[in-house]
Amino acid sequence: MNDLKDRIALVTGASRGIGAGIALALARSGASVAVNYRERADAAQQVCADIRALGRNALAVQADVSVAAEVSRLVADVERELGPIEILVNNAGIAIPRKLEDITESEWDLVLNINVKSMFLVTQAVIGGMRQRKWGRIINLSSVAAQTGGAVGAHYASSKAAMIGFTHSCANAYVKEGITANAIAPALIETDMVTANQNASPALIPMGHFGAVDDVASVAVMLATNSYMTGQTISVNGGWYLT
Repeated sequence: MNDLKDRIALVTGASRGIGAGIALALARSGASVAVNYRERADAAQQVCADIRALGRNALAVQADVSVAAEVSRLVADVERELGPIEILVNNAGIAIPRKLEDITESEWDLVLNINVKSMFLVTQAVIGGMRQRKWGRIINLSSVAAQTGGAVGAHYASSKAAMIGFTHSCANAYVKEGITANAIAPALIETDMVTANQNASPALIPMGHFGAVDDVASVAVMLATNSYMTGQTISVNGGWYLT
């Protein structure tokens, strides 16, 4: 597949799970991919090796995307080594399962910084180039938690709801400039984040089982290749929340 041939994608938090799956799916569709990671260097390099095995260019870049200076370095490194960023997938995120009464202020700030502030910083860093080129795709990984409250906690649900609001704002602002902004709201996808959460049970899903990473990755490719969808939240949730 070459639907995204010669396009440059940046996927944050792409060393494992949904991020890694999206990075590989974009590469299969023709894109060169920058794999951002914070701590798992070996895993990020393996994702890059898998991308290169597909005949695409890949670059692993370490950065904490909730820190402005590191975002600036990340974007500069990607653009120097691969080229201008045309597809941005804001996937970096954490989940700390807590009841509302047990969430500490520091945990609230940490979740909002990594899940929301990072999306703001990276999008802000690449949007100027997208506007100059009159082409761009912004894909934000929200969650069914934004729609139902989910199984992690109020801090996580709030962060994922904020991502949808940010998506709407970007879609409205850049709709006439060849730039689309959409969100994906998965439910319980079988990743380390989900299997480590004792509150995450397949019984919560009407289909009765966790989703697969490829269920989400295929939607990301669709949004990257589609030029007429913007401001939408695509639910990949096994029937948990019906839109």
